Amino acid sequence: MHAVLAVLLSVVLVGCSAARASVSDDDAVVVGVKADQPGLGLRERGVFRGFEVDVGTYIARHIGASRVRFQEVRSDNREQKLNDRAVDLVLASYSITPDRSKLVTFAGPYYVAQQDIMVRRGETRIRGVRDLAGLRMCQASGSVSTERVVKGLSIPTTLVPGSSYSDCVTKLRGGVVDAVSTGDLVLAGFAAKDLQILNAPFTEERYGVGLRKDDVDGCEAVNRALTTMYQDGTASRLLRKWFGNSGLRLVEEVPQFEGCS
Repeated sequence: MHAVLAVLLSVVLVGCSAARASVSDDDAVVVGVKADQPGLGLRERGVFRGFEVDVGTYIARHIGASRVRFQEVRSDNREQKLNDRAVDLVLASYSITPDRSKLVTFAGPYYVAQQDIMVRRGETRIRGVRDLAGLRMCQASGSVSTERVVKGLSIPTTLVPGSSYSDCVTKLRGGVVDAVSTGDLVLAGFAAKDLQILNAPFTEERYGVGLRKDDVDGCEAVNRALTTMYQDGTASRLLRKWFGNSGLRLVEEVPQFEGCS
C-alpha cells in the first residue's frame, strides 16, 4: 500500500510540476505569428518576416532561449495553438480582451495600435467610422475588431465573413466589401496605391503576447524583456524599419502593461 501511495504521489507531483512549467524555463521557444500580414508577420519562401517576428525573436532571446522557431497561427486558432503546446508565445496582432484573458495569460502590450479603416482609393462615402452604417464591412475570422464597430459603437453594418485580413483585403479590392477595419499596424502593411487608410482612429487595440494560462513567471519575464526593448531603442528601430514609410504616427514609448496575475 505504501508503495502504491508513493507512486501516486510522484505522479501528482510530476503533474503539478508540468502544470507550473513556464516558457521562461525553455531553451527552445516556438513563437506563433501570422503568415499573411505584411509588416507584422509574412511568410515568404518559407521565411517569416515582420515586426512581430523581430519582437518575438527579441523576447525569446531575452528570456533565455537559445533556439527560436516560428509557426503560423490564425486569429481563430491562437488559443488552441497555445493550449495544445504547439506554440509557446503568440505575437499575432493579438488584442488583449477580457474574454481572451480567461483563456490565456497576456504579457505586454508590446504596442498600442489604433483601430482605423481602410477603403478603396477614391472612396468618398466613408470619412469616419459612423459612415460605415448601412455599408459592407469585412469580418475576419477570430477577430474582435468588427465587434467594436457593430456592438461597441452600435453602428449597423453588413458583415461579410473573411478567413483572414489578407482575404478581407482581397474582398475590398474586388468590391465585395466597402471597408476593412482593424488596428492601424495591420492596415499599414496592406496599404497600396489602390487602397488608403482614413487616418480616422476611433479605438485602441492593445497587442499582447499570448502565453499559456497562469504562466505568471513567463509573463513577468516577457514584460522585463519588453521594457528593455523600449529602453535600449530596439522598439523604435523596429517600428521605423517596418512602418516608417506608412505615414502613421508611431508610438515609441513603452506601453502600460497589463497585470500578470
